[in-house]
Amino acid sequence: MSRLATEFQRLYAAGPSGERRALVLDVGRPSDWELLGQVWREVQLALSLPAPAIAIAGENSYQLWFSVERGVTPADGIAFLEALSRRYLTGIAPTRVRCLTEPPAMPAEVKEGQWSAFVAPDLAPVFVEATWLDIPPGAEGQADLLKPLKPITPQEWEAAGELLREKAEKPLLATAPSQPTLAGPSTEVMAPSTAFTDPRAFLLHVMNDATVPMALRIEAAKALIQESGKS
Repeated sequence: MSRLATEFQRLYAAGPSGERRALVLDVGRPSDWELLGQVWREVQLALSLPAPAIAIAGENSYQLWFSVERGVTPADGIAFLEALSRRYLTGIAPTRVRCLTEPPAMPAEVKEGQWSAFVAPDLAPVFVEATWLDIPPGAEGQADLLKPLKPITPQEWEAAGELLREKAEKPLLATAPSQPTLAGPSTEVMAPSTAFTDPRAFLLHVMNDATVPMALRIEAAKALIQESGKS
């Protein structure tokens, strides 16, 4: 069994009686990492849950993958994801949110030339205009992303459920329809010259530089994922 298959089995394989251990919150259409990134942070800070995996899923969406140590029934899994949606995704059209208790294949070619993949938190923002890779991600790099993740223990599950019930009437991240931004006078931004001897450091710099066109930042992120798959 490959390292990726081993890590996927550890986190997301169904229990012996069909208990669901993978709970996937899919938000998109259009994709919005700023929104889902807040959910990713809040489930750790406010609910004290382990960090879920982050995936670019194609179909203009991102996903958060929660692992449940002992597994839950499909109904309880859906109830948990819907409670998260009510608390953190108030105002989002229902068609933009999917709650999945059957984990989709990952990585997979969702459309011709478009691959879903797990991604690191610092790489997630650069895929907002294209939530996929145009090449298969490296299996070793994908395994490395899953290795540090931990499943939700029974104690953490109960505590988070209690908090969600207590706060059911107090959504934290209410959202409003985005307003168009009026372009101001054009200004030329000169980035400071920087010398790089490490190719990875250069790619990270390009990926995080807001003055660089988004297409180039995405290419830098893809190159980093390819490199991590080789290591």
